[in-house]
Amino acid sequence: MDKSGVVIRNETERDHRAVEELIRESFWNVYRPGCLEHYVIHRLRDDPAFVPELDLVMEKDGVLIGQNMFMRAVIRADGGGELPIMTMGPICILPELKRRGYGKLLLDASLERAAALGCGALCFEGNIGFYGKSGFTYAREFGLRYHGLPEGADDSFFLCRELIPGYLRGVTGEYGPPEGYYCAELEKEAFEEFDSTFPPKEKLRLPGQLV
Repeated sequence: MDKSGVVIRNETERDHRAVEELIRESFWNVYRPGCLEHYVIHRLRDDPAFVPELDLVMEKDGVLIGQNMFMRAVIRADGGGELPIMTMGPICILPELKRRGYGKLLLDASLERAAALGCGALCFEGNIGFYGKSGFTYAREFGLRYHGLPEGADDSFFLCRELIPGYLRGVTGEYGPPEGYYCAELEKEAFEEFDSTFPPKEKLRLPGQLV
């Protein structure tokens, strides 16, 4: 990976469309035929849980190549009350630059900024093979459960990392993504209208998709 010319900075309003285009290219046909993630971030920017200070883009030589964003979330503790944490995503890198180290560079820089803002812990849905390299582990190791997941079901996608050591000590409970992440499913007509403003792309059903 060539780190020269790489800049990680806050997203500005001028970046919005380019970021949405990047996300659409990165996620197209990955988890489902087509993708929803570009609409999700479009809507999350106005969500009360959105963290503007952690709305980040990565550039290389002035070209947008990656992005990540964070949302406030909570653990509903078994003993009562809610413990504030954060979650993140969508996070992506320009498809032709994937698997070159840029994703980890962006992720690690994002986590450093979240910790500096006082984020105690982060829960996230992802692949341990990648995110484990940045200190994530299975959330079950912290005594955390994913909302709505039946007991005994595969929870290997549910990851967690403490950003403040000991922040989750003595806590068990349940996590669920902020409701804003479901906006594309709940606003189907608005999503279709939004997606129609982008260049047409073929939706394909491929092995390994989740939906």
